[in-house]
Amino acid sequence: MTPATLQLKKDQERRILAGHDWVYSNEIDTGQTPLKPLEPGQPVEVLSKRGRWLGYGYANPRSLIAVRITSRHREHPLTASLFVTRIQHALALRERLYPTPFYRLIHSEGDALPGLIVDRYGDLLVVQITTAGMERERGNLLAALEQVVRPARILLRNDTAVREQEGLEQGTEWVLGEDQGDIELSEDGLRFQVSPAQGQKTGWFFDQADNRRLLHRLAPHGSVLDCCCYLGAWGLQAVATGARSVTCIDSAASALAAVQSNAALNGLQGRISTLQGDAFDALRSLRDDQTRFAMVILDPPAFIKRRRDEAEGQRAYQRLNRLGLEVLEPGGLLLTSSCSFHMGREAFVQTVQQAARRSGRRLQLLFSGSQGPDHPIHPAIPETAYLKTLVLRALD
Repeated sequence: MTPATLQLKKDQERRILAGHDWVYSNEIDTGQTPLKPLEPGQPVEVLSKRGRWLGYGYANPRSLIAVRITSRHREHPLTASLFVTRIQHALALRERLYPTPFYRLIHSEGDALPGLIVDRYGDLLVVQITTAGMERERGNLLAALEQVVRPARILLRNDTAVREQEGLEQGTEWVLGEDQGDIELSEDGLRFQVSPAQGQKTGWFFDQADNRRLLHRLAPHGSVLDCCCYLGAWGLQAVATGARSVTCIDSAASALAAVQSNAALNGLQGRISTLQGDAFDALRSLRDDQTRFAMVILDPPAFIKRRRDEAEGQRAYQRLNRLGLEVLEPGGLLLTSSCSFHMGREAFVQTVQQAARRSGRRLQLLFSGSQGPDHPIHPAIPETAYLKTLVLRALD
């Protein structure tokens, strides 16, 4: 299909020339090149006001991000062969970094395939398509994954809410092979049962793997609280690295059952306890009971999913961290994360500091982590650096 032409307004090409891959709807000269008549996901080429060719991409008139750039080489639009090349580049990086095939294989803009997430669990690929443009290329994409990776099974986890913003239906589908239930993965010597078809996201959070390794250096010897624990990745690593006991909090009974199963799988069940409930309510109850921990781990879901939620989300992060600090022993360690890409690292540090001031604590920042290298950051797209993980020492 011949790409439609979209022309930018005067001086709106600077960010694209600097390497960013998103074009917002208010940057397009819709008087000269109307956006609304385009189909969601339709291929386009983007020109500056003076006619300079900037790149190929795909458009969606329903989205604030009206165009996502897919190629800056005029001779290489997004085709089946380009999918193969990009996936080969992504696979080469992961095979260099990881001894076993358990990682994020494709990280959207970080791997020059915007709107695409692929997590690998051995011979199983779990795919999330989040944009209309990538949905339109689904056939080429799946064929390229089969050609390059040779998986036995492919699951589409297109049940993410972000698809609604693109006008796409939600659902899950096995496009290669069939559901064989839970699978087992290993992380730093521990074994975990994971459900790629039914768990959160694609079943596991590979992005925190490097940060979890910090526990080996921190060597928590007292009691640990793992809040928003999901399958217990943080909590079990804490026990394995020396914690006397770990209390895991989650709102989902199924997650806590999985924590106990994973603890038993590793022979650690005697030092793991669980508490079901809302994170804020559970922390208040522990505080009121004067229960204290040598380490508190806070790894909540994103509180800021849209720019307009920023103020409310920042207040939620401050409340959560204040409660975490209030159940922390003097001299204890707070390990806290934010996966909201709308909140920058500096803003997150300031929010945790505000929480400390309100709780009467003085903080020392010891470590500041990001997502692992299987979630590569695009240097020109700050939004791809979404994960912030801080380790702080709290003093009275």
